[in-house]
Amino acid sequence: MKTKKEATEILNILRDFYPEATCSLDFETPFQITIAVMLSAQCTDERVNKTTPLLFKDYGTPEKMANMDIHVLEEIIHPCGFYKNKAKNALACSKKLVTDYNSIVPDTMEELIKLPGIGRKSANVIMLEAFNNAQGIAVDTHARRISNKIGFSKETDPEKIEKDLLKTFNKKDWADVNHLFVWHGRYTCTARSPKCDICPVKKYCNEYKRTIKTLNFNNTSLHSKSFFGI
Repeated sequence: MKTKKEATEILNILRDFYPEATCSLDFETPFQITIAVMLSAQCTDERVNKTTPLLFKDYGTPEKMANMDIHVLEEIIHPCGFYKNKAKNALACSKKLVTDYNSIVPDTMEELIKLPGIGRKSANVIMLEAFNNAQGIAVDTHARRISNKIGFSKETDPEKIEKDLLKTFNKKDWADVNHLFVWHGRYTCTARSPKCDICPVKKYCNEYKRTIKTLNFNNTSLHSKSFFGI
């Protein structure tokens, strides 16, 4: 686990490295970010942003989406993947907003997670982006990978990772952590080919240290075998 001092140092470095880090999803209202977050599951933000303009053009409010034909909705969001389940949740969420919340997206974690298709990770994003009120840290695939590699958490469960992050980072920094971890995971610490050579925080990264240690050990072994003619 990293200390608070190390966490602050890492965050400051990432702030300098990604000065424009912010939410990548396009939206204009709390309802639109709610639906966009729902569509972003197992899908890139870029693809979601290509899909939502058509969706929100005619169905950008809870009332309008609640009355959509599900087959029309499925056809529009098909490019985002898992479209049948997402369409079902989007309709159910819209209807619940209309009937239970007067068509207004609630601004508390407790109420948001009652909405169909909205778990804690999505609720964290909505609280930050729609209401500028970070209540936690959304642990997506990027945040999970970075937390494990750098050494913020040894856990694999997103909620347990979040608990470790919340203990390590000051609350005033939660908003930046949300954005910076996504950007770092998307542009530098990628899943398949991490760009360790340009990573600004590699000296803090446990995974990088293990990799270097292994390389040094292997090189030493090769030199030793060469010296003894093995």
